[in-house]
Amino acid sequence: MDESSLAPYAIKASKTRGRKYPEPEDPLRNPFQRDRDRIVHSKAFRRLSGKTQVFIPSYGDHYRSRLTHSLEVSMTARDIARALGLHEDLCECIALAHDLGHTPFGHAGEEAMSDVMAKFGDHFEHNEQSLRVVEVLEQKSPDFPGLNLTFEVLEGLKKHQNIDHSLEAQTVDMADFIAYVHHDLDDGLRSGILTRELLISRSQLFQEISEDLENCPEEIQRRMLITRLMNLLIDDLIDTTRQRIAAADLKTPFLSQPSIPIVAFSEKMQGKADELYECFGQELYLHEKVMEHSVKGKNAIRFLFECFSLHEDLLPRSVRERLERQPRHIVIKDYIAGM
Repeated sequence: MDESSLAPYAIKASKTRGRKYPEPEDPLRNPFQRDRDRIVHSKAFRRLSGKTQVFIPSYGDHYRSRLTHSLEVSMTARDIARALGLHEDLCECIALAHDLGHTPFGHAGEEAMSDVMAKFGDHFEHNEQSLRVVEVLEQKSPDFPGLNLTFEVLEGLKKHQNIDHSLEAQTVDMADFIAYVHHDLDDGLRSGILTRELLISRSQLFQEISEDLENCPEEIQRRMLITRLMNLLIDDLIDTTRQRIAAADLKTPFLSQPSIPIVAFSEKMQGKADELYECFGQELYLHEKVMEHSVKGKNAIRFLFECFSLHEDLLPRSVRERLERQPRHIVIKDYIAGM
């Protein structure tokens, strides 16, 4: 992309800090575009199509998977980045890679894996696993482990670590939240678990976006709700972020107070969004139909871990070979998380 259009506080691909293992530059693509292609061509990215977001595939063809979620986060992050003068390619990379380490069965699978790992004095967190996927588990070249992504992309994936996050990384974090809210609303309504009447009674934000839609056909109503919701959230985010950038007088990508988020909703909009998301937590994520599959997913992960621990011959040969170099529970964790 033409970096002359970027804001002074944007990360520049031309000034990247490079890669852990130096490589010749590509004549056609900037470093972040190369990273994007490495992520999209990875096996871990393709496997996201079979990983649960909220509803398992047997519910129907039109519910989100981890793959469609990642694509929606990427699309949203690029739109926000363009409006703010940030680097779209960097946002796209972080967005496409942010869930590569997620387990099967969504957050229920992550909880089960965390419980299993605790028995070994270890832990599991999907953001950390995403980093492990791109730094260790994927193999692109005989010259280095992992995908050898740029440092800017890797730092953008360190979501819960105390580092100076770029505005691009903050943008992806907020795009992730926006994607969760809008597609869980869509999928929840499509499933029949969430209803218009319930949401009107529980969410001021839903009241605002649902005005004058009661007589629309169901499919059109859902699409209009999602369009209105995304417009409200994104417009508020961009306006608030511009104000914060001006107040902080940002002239470089390096924040003087990294603990204070710059890319954010207004306080009023954050309250409305949290209220809607809290309703999802109570009425959708904890609904008996969703919980039934969550329990099955947790049991499946525990069962698989026990089976592979007792019968390593069930593991593929390429996975068994790693047992000579790494602890058994780490190897099995990596294999199951990648399913």
